[in-house]
Amino acid sequence: MNFQEKFNAFSTIVRKETVRILRIWIQTLIPPGITISLYFLIFGKLVGSQIGDVGGHTYIQFIVPGLVMMSVILNAYNNVVSSFFGAKFGKNIEELLVSPTPAYLIVLGYSIGGVIRGVLVGFIVTLVSLFFTELRLYDAGIVIITVALSALMFSMGGFLNALYAKKFDDVTIIPTFILTPLTYLGGVFYSIKMLPDAWQIVSKFNPILYMVNAFRYGFLGVSDIDPLEAIGLLIVGTILLYSLSVFLLSRGYGTRT
Repeated sequence: MNFQEKFNAFSTIVRKETVRILRIWIQTLIPPGITISLYFLIFGKLVGSQIGDVGGHTYIQFIVPGLVMMSVILNAYNNVVSSFFGAKFGKNIEELLVSPTPAYLIVLGYSIGGVIRGVLVGFIVTLVSLFFTELRLYDAGIVIITVALSALMFSMGGFLNALYAKKFDDVTIIPTFILTPLTYLGGVFYSIKMLPDAWQIVSKFNPILYMVNAFRYGFLGVSDIDPLEAIGLLIVGTILLYSLSVFLLSRGYGTRT
């Protein structure tokens, strides 16, 4: 395939994913906004009113960046795993696999679809947060880089999950038993400085902690982790997951029977 043909194949995958997200917007975009509104109301307003400032900011201001990031990574992940596994289950992925489209473009196309959904949901959640608190932007560059890399990394994680999944139950195992606990323990609702020293060390093995704190730094200017260290980790993780996804797909893992 020449460059134009590769670009057409890539843009077609991205356009298909985007149309899918927007066509069922009432399932893909609205529920996260409603769910996070409840978090803002319960944890931010009701519980947060009983908690003092954290890092020089009100509690609800402190948790907003974490809740936005939680929405971004969960929706980016879920979009790719559901879309690619759905294509596997419906057998229409075979049409794409028999085409000359390279594996690296297939992975990238589906991942960009996940990024689009993650960013859209993140934008909606951010708008919702403005009804509950004032939100300022400390470093726009850090915010953009962190949200893009986090969404891309978890989109590729969703792609790997879809490759390994053999039935619909396999699609929900990782989000339910791994991703959700890591998210809640990733500093969304608290600063790890509140934890004993031993648990602070344990927390630093949680990759979501780095994403949440880098994103929080971009908004509030406070972080438990060096933002540059977090971005470096995101770059390395994204490259590793992308390489593994391309390798497995090119070998036919999970797509050939």
